[in-house]
Parts: sequence; structure tokens; C-alpha cells
Amino acid sequence: MTKTVNHWIGGKTVEGTSGQYGPVTDPATGAVTTQVALASVEEVDAAVVAAKAAYATWGTSSLAQRTAVLFRYRALLDAHRDDIAALITAEHGKVHSDALGEVARGLEIVELACGITTQLKGELSTQVSNRVDVSSIRQSLGVVAGITPFNFPAMVPMWMFPLAIACGNTFVLKPSEKDPSAANLLAELASEAGLPDGVLNVLHGDKIAVDGLLNHPDVVAVSFVGSTPIARYIHATASANGKRVQALGGAKNHMLVLPDADLDAAADAAVSAAYGSAGERCMAISAVVAVGAIGDELVAKIRERAEKIKIGPGNDPTSEMGPLITAAHRDKVASYVTGAAAQGAEVVLDGTGHTVEGFEDGHWIGLSLLDKVSTDSDAYKDEIFGPVLCVLRVESYEDGVALMNASPFGNGTAIFTRDGGAARRFQLEIEAGMVGVNVPIPVPVGYHSFGGWKDSLFGDHHIYGNDGVHFYTRGKVTTTRWPDPADAPAGVDLGFPRNH
Repeated sequence: MTKTVNHWIGGKTVEGTSGQYGPVTDPATGAVTTQVALASVEEVDAAVVAAKAAYATWGTSSLAQRTAVLFRYRALLDAHRDDIAALITAEHGKVHSDALGEVARGLEIVELACGITTQLKGELSTQVSNRVDVSSIRQSLGVVAGITPFNFPAMVPMWMFPLAIACGNTFVLKPSEKDPSAANLLAELASEAGLPDGVLNVLHGDKIAVDGLLNHPDVVAVSFVGSTPIARYIHATASANGKRVQALGGAKNHMLVLPDADLDAAADAAVSAAYGSAGERCMAISAVVAVGAIGDELVAKIRERAEKIKIGPGNDPTSEMGPLITAAHRDKVASYVTGAAAQGAEVVLDGTGHTVEGFEDGHWIGLSLLDKVSTDSDAYKDEIFGPVLCVLRVESYEDGVALMNASPFGNGTAIFTRDGGAARRFQLEIEAGMVGVNVPIPVPVGYHSFGGWKDSLFGDHHIYGNDGVHFYTRGKVTTTRWPDPADAPAGVDLGFPRNH
């Protein structure tokens, strides 16, 4: 009998009532192993109602109460790392070690939330005028929602809800319907840690659930991570409804390799960053820009390493890369490789025919490497979201930066060089939100914020770090005058208040 993943609302499992279910497959076998309940508009409202009811007390709870829960939650997550990772592998397909890394990066934000007390300190200025003080504080918003993608079913939700609830909000999480189980386990562990019922709710669904949250009058803020077209839609719709929005979109991350770079280190980095998680991550390096005469040698080194990567089921300890999430996505990724030669690229490695013995029905694709790619080609212009690496050739540093800055995306980027002056110049000149210097995947640690520029971000706030705290709170400024017993009556003054 097929397992069913239901909603988590008000601190308990709630069976779906819409009658609509989505299939969840094991990407390594192609078999449907689970079905997930897809929420109706009425079920969206039930989740928001539970969150709103919980906010009445959680929003006024003490910082000590909130952080005590979060510390217990952090300990439970640590104890259940393998369980969470196993669910990720079973439904997403990534190898177990990669899934464990995802959990670890999510834990960073839980740890940040445990220390929220210092982040929520206000400011006070005394005697700004005679016996007048001004104070600034930050307060919670209310019910906030998070809509998260399939590629990091544990990490991205943990980028959102721990900070949101630490700030005093309540949360409705709508995870991807392609790999929903990890989200439920995260919520169950939060409840076990003592999080009050209704503070964290998990609502499964498709566009009906998304639109229900975007249009619900009691949802005051929305966080999103996903593709650029959907990020643009989320931002436009939620903003039109008066909500604050942080919507992180897609990417085409470039790695600029200068002639003085350590080419072995650059090749290692390119393979790791392009093919890790089967390329299904918004911070994957998908375009290497080789400067000058190093292109041939760099491509040869990348090919040598890529050909040795072992592809197999994520629960096989010897596997280094797993399958793609669905067969349809696998076919779409493959189409960029099969059409590359006609658009002028040299296909150095073609992974489209790859299969794994004993798992022939899995969503397999091998590593592909395209050289001398044109900026006009589909493989360069689109976010492929699979294990396809494009190499572009330029004559100079200036040409490389111009090429990269012409991209509509501005998520992450990297430069490989031994020249500190060139690296410093690159940091200032490149139009992207996250920069790596000899670091191929510059995902910031939890106490710095994550986010891109241009079509990689819609909204004013990046996610987690200081930006995350500011997004999940709003400022209030109070100006206070306490009369002194010795004061004479001030009288009426219709002029502008004086402070000097």
C-alpha cells in the first residue's frame, strides 16, 4: 500500500480532505513510493487559522521561552541527522553524504536562531531634546509563510522558519510536493522540542496552496526560493496583496579562471560545484569562463576528473552523484546537451545515455561538459539545473567580467586567481550578490545573509543572517518625555518640535 504524506497543522497530523494527491517517486528506481495530499483552499485557511491562533500567545512569549525551545530543537535535529538525510535521499535522490551536508547547513540557521536575543536588542538615545528619549525596537509580524523548492527539502525550510519563529512569528510551510517527507519530520521534531501547537504548520500542495497563501489576508509575509519565473510571480502577487516578500529566483553562476590560477584547484572546484547534487542547486557553477590560453588545459583537467565520478543510488556509500528528481526533468536537462552541437558548442562529454545497472528505470543522466559555448545558445542562457557544465572562452579579465555582468542573473560567482589585486577588483566590479575568491560555491555562513542580484532576487531582503531578522520583524520608534516635578507649564507651541 502506498504511503501517504499528510499535512501537519496545529501540532498534529491532519489527513488531506481535498481528494487530490501527488505522486512521490524514488528517483533511483523511478517507482512511485508515496503519495502526498494536495491542499484545498479550505485546508490553506485551516493552517493559517491555526497559525493565527498560536500567534496570540507565541507573539508575546518571552525570548527565554523561545530560545529554550530552539536549543532543544537543535539537539533533536542533531540526533536525527541520519533520519532526515535518509528521507532526502529517498525522495530527492542525492547521495547520503550530500544530504547530511544539507542538514548541517540548515542547522547553522537554527543555531543563529538560538542566539536571537542579541539580534533583537533595540536602541536608545537619551536626551535628544530636554528630557526627551528616543528608543527603537523590532517586533514580530504575525503569520508568515514559506514556499520552498525540491532541491533542498530540509535546508531551505530551515533557512526560514527557525528565524521567523525565534522572532515571535508563527509559520506555514508549503514545501515542494516532489519530496515532502523531510518537512513533516522537521515539524514533528519541533513539536517534540516543545514548540506550541500551531506555531509551525506544514501544508502540502500545488499552485492552489501557493495562491491560497499569497491571497490570504492573515498571511503578512512570504519567503520563497525557486525559479525566476515563479519568484517574479510570487513577488508580484504577494506585493499586490500588501505583503512583504523575499523571493529568491534562479541563477547562472559563473566561475572566472585567470591565467595565473592553480588549474588543478580550479578543475577540482569546477567539477565539485557543477556536478554536486547532480547540478540541482541554485548555487551550482554552470559556466566556467576561461581567460586567455588556459582553456584547453583547463577543459582537459575538468574532463579527466568528471569521467571518474561514480553515479549511482544515493543510499549506496560508493555513489558520488545520484539521479535527477523526475524523469521529465532528466529529459529536459538532456535536451540542452543533445542540442548543443547544433548551436556551436563542442560536446566534450555527453552524459545523456547514462544508465545504472539494476536501476534502469531511475532518472539517470551522466555528467556533460560543453566547450566553446556561445552566449547565444540555450545551454548558456537558461538555468539547466542539472549536471551540465558550459565552458566559455574570453581573451581578457575585462572581457570575462563584461560577459558575466551581461547575464540577467546575479546569484553567485567565483574567481580563481593568485592575484590579490585582480580578486579585489573582481569583488567590486562583478554584479552578483555572493562572490567567492578561490571558493566555487560562496554560500554564506548562517550569520551572513544569502541572496543574489538582478533576476535572482525579487524583494529587498536576502535570506537568513541580519536580513532574515529584519525581514521577519518590523521597526517601531518611541519618543518619550517624562515631566520633571520642577518644570513650569510649557504652554502651547504650534511650531515644529525642537531638538536643539
